[in-house]
Amino acid sequence: MNNKKTFIGSIVMLGICMCLFFPYPYNEAMIAHTTFMSIPIETQDGYVLLGIFGSILFIIAMILLLRSINKYHFRTFVIVVLLYSFLPHLLIMAYQETFASGIMAISYKGDGECRFDMVRKDLMNGECTIVLHNRSNEAVSFDLQFIDTNFFKGDKQMDSLMNIAGPYHVTIEANREKAIHLKELLDLTNVPNHIEGGSSSKVHVQLIDGDKERTL
Repeated sequence: MNNKKTFIGSIVMLGICMCLFFPYPYNEAMIAHTTFMSIPIETQDGYVLLGIFGSILFIIAMILLLRSINKYHFRTFVIVVLLYSFLPHLLIMAYQETFASGIMAISYKGDGECRFDMVRKDLMNGECTIVLHNRSNEAVSFDLQFIDTNFFKGDKQMDSLMNIAGPYHVTIEANREKAIHLKELLDLTNVPNHIEGGSSSKVHVQLIDGDKERTL
């Protein structure tokens, strides 16, 4: 090791980056258009200054880390990147399986899908499937809503159209994974700006339990 202080400093900087954008209980990178190492760079509201700062800090930390060691630079780079990518998710999983309760113990891989088909004017079939995992030792109940994370002014509503028939009350038993399949006939009479049909993936949802909310 060339410089112990530089090595420690780089690890501290990487830790700061991880803490600034730790993906729990809300993952900011989820709604970002552009990310770097799970750090949000740009969202629908524009550039994220803290995200840009975090990205620069990460790059500086990696440069300092590689300069502080004598050899195995590529191997070290790969290991650090993998740890940075997967460690937060492992920590979240461990927390959810031990201390978390209620909707804080619910995890979602983000692979939900929705499909919409017009039946006739102002009437549409909406069908969505998402899989949620309750990692706690107690059953969890909550209301489920769908959100349009990339909804710009003037854009048409899509996934949130399912809320016309919602909210949906869901109960997931302890330590269970549950596939939630919803199929609804949606009345669009009072919805002026909506799609005419289509499908979406990586659907985002909101869990509501009293005054507690989580966006997944």
